[in-house]
Amino acid sequence: MIAFGAVSLPAIGLFSSKTQAQPAPAASAPATKAALSVTAVSPSNGALALQLAANGSLAAWQEASIGAEVNGLRLIEVRVNVGDVVKKGQVLARFASETVQADLLQAKASLAEAQAALAAASADVQRAAPLKDTGALSAQQIAQFSTQETTARARVQAAQAMLTAAQVRANHAVLTAPDSGVISARAATVGSVVGAGAELFRMVRQGRLEWRAEVTSSEIAKVKPGTAATVTAASGAQVQGKVRVIAPTVDPQTRNALVYVDVPLHPDLKAGMYARGEFKLGNQTALTLPQQALVLRDGFTYAMRIDTNNKVVQVKLQTGKRSGDAVEILSGAKAGERFVASGAAFLADGDTVRVIAK
Repeated sequence: MIAFGAVSLPAIGLFSSKTQAQPAPAASAPATKAALSVTAVSPSNGALALQLAANGSLAAWQEASIGAEVNGLRLIEVRVNVGDVVKKGQVLARFASETVQADLLQAKASLAEAQAALAAASADVQRAAPLKDTGALSAQQIAQFSTQETTARARVQAAQAMLTAAQVRANHAVLTAPDSGVISARAATVGSVVGAGAELFRMVRQGRLEWRAEVTSSEIAKVKPGTAATVTAASGAQVQGKVRVIAPTVDPQTRNALVYVDVPLHPDLKAGMYARGEFKLGNQTALTLPQQALVLRDGFTYAMRIDTNNKVVQVKLQTGKRSGDAVEILSGAKAGERFVASGAAFLADGDTVRVIAK
């Protein structure tokens, strides 16, 4: 038993030493993991649309005030309301015409009476003419016949003028539209007795609106008559217009000038509304990046450039004009460089990305 124990101990020790001598397997280095899968975009040289933003109010191109031209007549019919589209000469309202029709008949009778008196006076002159040298009638009587004829002719002219005035008054008993357009206001009420000159309707002539844009004095030289403009209403609706005229003066308080832009009728555009818009000033060639590739941090604009190892480098950019989704790059990027097309805000300087094809 003793000999067996002496032999066993070295064997155990030898077994332990071999076990401890075995080296531990080396840990493998972890592979670098991409922070984000992105698509790449490069700055491109292209045509950049030049636009000038402005604000202003919408107004009627011209408003026509339609009033009564007769005095003391009662309105018996109103045919149009606010918002109705009317044509030139269309009947808008009617007045009670009994009085004016009676005046018209009286004027016609007066004219007929004056014409009869003229015919009688002319006949007397014709009968007296052969007796002028016979002594049957004195020169005074002959001159009197001639005077009566002249007076009768003048009375005919006066009666004719009275008939014309009565006819005009009768015509004014029917109120018609002086031009085509849209009724914007109505004060006419059936049964009311109005005086001459009282406004009954207001109309936007030819249905034309204009956008009165306010442009600073430093930029007014960029806008010319005929320049195209896009006007955006508060609802988001957009219409295309064209500059008609530029105000010859600048407001001394705001230093802004008014630019009058003709715009077509649209359900979302109303006179008196405030609208914004852009003037299209042409195109210029510029280096651009899409808006989605830019990141705003600490008040500066950055983009994430992708190097050859697919690592991103934060690059500070100086931007210029914008046209839709394209942003002009003045400095910080060159044509041919790759940048993260979108999602750059989720990356940090030095991150590794996986670039995928579009």
